[in-house]
Amino acid sequence: MANHGHHDTPAQSDDAIEAIVPMIPVVLPVVGGLLMFLLAFIAIYVA
Repeated sequence: MANHGHHDTPAQSDDAIEAIVPMIPVVLPVVGGLLMFLLAFIAIYVA
């Protein structure tokens, strides 16, 4: 029974990672777009 209790903690961390991984194809383009707009704003402001 004690081993089952220790097994729950890695399973929770695996579940957290597995919950984040499907979001990567959505998050990367959004962050990339925001970064491009930020860099363009800085370039226009400085120029």
